Amino acid sequence: MKAVGYQQAGDLDREDALVDIELPRPEPGPRDLLVKVAAVSVNPVDAKIRRNRAPLTGAYDVLGWDAVGTVEATGAEVSAFKAGDRVYYAGAVNRPGCNAEYHLVDERIVGRTPASLSDAQAAALPLTAITAWELLFDRLGVAEGGGAGQTLLVIGGAGGVGSILVQLARQLTELTVVATASRPESVQWISDLGAHHVIDHTQPMLAQLQAIGIEQVELLASLTHTAEHYEQYIECLAPQGKLGLIDDFDSLDVLKLKPKCLSLHWEFMFARSLHQTPDMIEQSRLLNRVAELVDKGTLKTTLGEHFGTINAANLLKAHRLLESHKARGKLVLEGF
Repeated sequence: MKAVGYQQAGDLDREDALVDIELPRPEPGPRDLLVKVAAVSVNPVDAKIRRNRAPLTGAYDVLGWDAVGTVEATGAEVSAFKAGDRVYYAGAVNRPGCNAEYHLVDERIVGRTPASLSDAQAAALPLTAITAWELLFDRLGVAEGGGAGQTLLVIGGAGGVGSILVQLARQLTELTVVATASRPESVQWISDLGAHHVIDHTQPMLAQLQAIGIEQVELLASLTHTAEHYEQYIECLAPQGKLGLIDDFDSLDVLKLKPKCLSLHWEFMFARSLHQTPDMIEQSRLLNRVAELVDKGTLKTTLGEHFGTINAANLLKAHRLLESHKARGKLVLEGF
């Protein structure tokens, strides 16, 4: 089968940073689906692993943790899917990625693709939908239909996770949703997705919040550049507020959270699959719920740009844009 992989961890300045390769078609384990991949999208985790992790097995590692495709075959213990089913999922970070014609994934982290979306439109959703859903409802503890009288501040609202988090918060809760963006096109993007207010994270944020009548926020989701803005987060959060994080950095001084009794919540959507937690099936249920909301028109795809067919050259272009931090929405590739 065709695939795109890398042999040596590092930056994009090498010609072989990503290469087209041929690999054996994999065979499903007991709870695996063998999926014929139709479309994929690119996420920050792809770039992070490509830069820092040597191949786990064999000469090459395959990246990719967002896929839409059709079930080709199933393992002996699979019960929820059958050959021919159209599925979408984010996969597991400790298994080969989906930038390949055929891909194995545990059925417990797979959902049925929204019927109203094309393959490319659906490929934009799984990883960010899981991350945003878990962050909002599981980590920050907001109840569906709840949050009245509270404000959620989303840092980096125009990115992949922000684009779905803003929608979930606006459509499924009573929260006031404030998101940040620094470019006119990003401001428009977030406004169109439903943010009540948009402020600029390159300027002092508390003053901007107070200018729109919000003294402090009860909830803050930091999706990027956490270490850079950390001091401002503490200013913006109300006493007993909650800070949710998804990005990586060297360190944070958590002692600074104590005077306001602020709580810190990490979201890592691969934790369930990585540790085979008893509630792994929740990601399948979550993705099926998201599909229903999309098909009802409550949520919409966050596809930002289509990069053509799935090959090394196009994936390199997508990685470069992703690492520029100027991407809006999700970057998608389709077909081989």
